[in-house]
Amino acid sequence: MKHKVAVLGATGAVGQRFIQLLENHPDFEVHELVASSRSAGKPYSEAAKWKLATALPEGIKQKIVKSTDDVLESKILFSGLDSDIAGTAEEAYRAKGHIVISNSKNHRMDEDVPLVVPEINPEHLDMVIAQKKKYGGAIVTNPNCSTIGLVLGIAPVFNLGIDMMIVSTMQAISGAGYPGIPSFDVLDNVIPHIGGEEDKIEDEPNKIFGKFDGKGIVHAPTRISAMVHRVPAIDGHLEAVSIKFKKSVTRDEIVSLMKNYEGEPQKLNCPSAPKPAIQYFEAVDRPQTRLDRDLGKGMTVSVGNLRPCNIFDWKFNLLVHNTVRGAAGGTILIAELMLRKGLI
Repeated sequence: MKHKVAVLGATGAVGQRFIQLLENHPDFEVHELVASSRSAGKPYSEAAKWKLATALPEGIKQKIVKSTDDVLESKILFSGLDSDIAGTAEEAYRAKGHIVISNSKNHRMDEDVPLVVPEINPEHLDMVIAQKKKYGGAIVTNPNCSTIGLVLGIAPVFNLGIDMMIVSTMQAISGAGYPGIPSFDVLDNVIPHIGGEEDKIEDEPNKIFGKFDGKGIVHAPTRISAMVHRVPAIDGHLEAVSIKFKKSVTRDEIVSLMKNYEGEPQKLNCPSAPKPAIQYFEAVDRPQTRLDRDLGKGMTVSVGNLRPCNIFDWKFNLLVHNTVRGAAGGTILIAELMLRKGLI
């Protein structure tokens, strides 16, 4: 029997992606849709301007949208709420006994909330047990979309000892939500600023790679410098990464680890887990945004153009689909793993 779930922020860009990816899902069924008061009470087809390339699922069209004040029947809530309301709304749902698996930024760095990329730190999900005892329910968070690409790209080599790294991102306009960036600003242009983005990329990886000591997360000590740019691509964040290791690391070591990388979701055959988790390219001109963002149904992170760095040790490019692996898809994968670990 499928678990009934609700989508919070259902009319937004991430909410729509949740609905798309949950259609015919083997574990979950969309039972409730939640959005702002201006959408509440309307059939979803009237409340939302559907912007994805696939058709709006028939079973969703006539569902009446609920508000965040309404009582929800679903135990599992996928949150794509705007950060303006996500903080208090998610806490309220947790207090009512719901499991909130969130793509919103508000609780990512809370001491008792896990920040999870399922292939990297599944053990952090044990923090859910303590949250349930304290609050009745729990909040689990998905990292920033660029962070997810970065940490998956470096995960195979992280245990070799990364001292520091520099990352420069070229981020798609869908990362700004709908309606996003005015066309006059982004067409024929690159915008070298995205508010708050650099801090997330510099801070979140050390929580993800941190050690869970039974009470909280002891953050990793890696030094990270990030620069971010908005570019006129619809989907897909391309990132240029330079890494300095604490010891000498060969190219063959890096390539072998990247080609053979898998995590717990792959071993447990979670429905959304891509195989491979990382697509390694030998070609110097890959990955490319348009060609490679949809690999693994948008869940695979691509890495390529590995070469020596004149300042650090090695540099390479990586690509992540920001609204699939970097948002809704990554969040759904967390729920799939929680289900198999007996946490739902």
